Amino acid sequence: MSDQSARLAPHYSRFRVAQRLLLSGHSHQAWPDVALEGQVEAFEDAASAVDDKWARAFAKADRVRDGFRLFLGDRGAELALGASTHELVLRFLSVLDLRSRPRLVTSDGEFHSLRRQLSRISEEGVEVVRVPSAPVDSLASRLADALDDRTAAVLVSTVMYQTARIVPGLDTLAEACRRRGVELLLDAYHALGAVPFSTAGIESAWVVGGGYKYLQLGEGNCFLRLPEHADSLRPVVTGWFAEFSGAAGSGAGGPVGYAAGAARYAGATYDPTSHYRAARVFDFFAEHGLTPGFLREVSLRQVGLLAERFDAIGAPDHVITRDRTGSPEDFGGFLSLRSPHAARLCERLASRGVRVDHRGERLRLGPAPYLSNSQLVSAMDLLAAELSALDGPT
Repeated sequence: MSDQSARLAPHYSRFRVAQRLLLSGHSHQAWPDVALEGQVEAFEDAASAVDDKWARAFAKADRVRDGFRLFLGDRGAELALGASTHELVLRFLSVLDLRSRPRLVTSDGEFHSLRRQLSRISEEGVEVVRVPSAPVDSLASRLADALDDRTAAVLVSTVMYQTARIVPGLDTLAEACRRRGVELLLDAYHALGAVPFSTAGIESAWVVGGGYKYLQLGEGNCFLRLPEHADSLRPVVTGWFAEFSGAAGSGAGGPVGYAAGAARYAGATYDPTSHYRAARVFDFFAEHGLTPGFLREVSLRQVGLLAERFDAIGAPDHVITRDRTGSPEDFGGFLSLRSPHAARLCERLASRGVRVDHRGERLRLGPAPYLSNSQLVSAMDLLAAELSALDGPT
């Protein structure tokens, strides 16, 4: 075992990470055993306090916010929480003045939740401009070039979910948006926990993300980081929790009132179990030194090993290949392989006990810090065996 995996793997015994080849770390990492303690604590607080549990639940939510702030590199960030990024994107979209600015700009490489929602919005008359995501090195500047006075917002990922390419130049895009009065929403889901992130230089941007992937928090733990000017806007999609902190008016005979800060973007009654679990996992990360810098170091080493072993297979490019442009630092936390056989390879690897996934022709292999080097090598050896078993060329 590598040093960090020998130290960490015993703490993930319920997910049996030492016995399984879980290369699904870019999608769903294992939870540490202490996550169960958080879920049990949520039940016990509900059982003992009943409806008075909410003060305890809100304290857990605050711990979750602190955990996200560390990985955002923004200790003062105002964060609205939600069960999914889709829920939070809807709140963001609802602040836009789409009557006077009925145009949204995005890339053609966004994850399904955003892709689908924008497609549906376009059916209602909002113009949605999709800029090609490749080449990624010029994506930010091409998004900036697509702005006009009818544009309400730009919505783009910081790491592309299919290719693992990091999008450079987002600070320049943020400044272009600010000058044109255009909102910028950044999806950082594939950054946090795999790629160090900072809001420096993009202070005017909204940032959405969550902990289902690299942060090991499980479902129900997503956030929307609010820029300073968000406090002057009025989301149409609003829950009654947004009235908690001194909001004036309920909308009965007057304008709907809002709380200040992140509570302005609050939803309504939710299941707090996910926050109990996440709070305990963030404590675990702190206890074991799983900082953004350490996790990036491990990720680069592990993805580098996967790439090295893949190259050693020597498969023809028309069968399977990878993006070798740039440096390892230009990629996020998984290895993306392109193959017309991606679906079949994913299925065959699963039959051999290797958990990966595919998105179209992209086979995605995501390591995690609790996996050993020998496990990664074993997984690539099984991929080599499956490639050799393919029946002829495409």
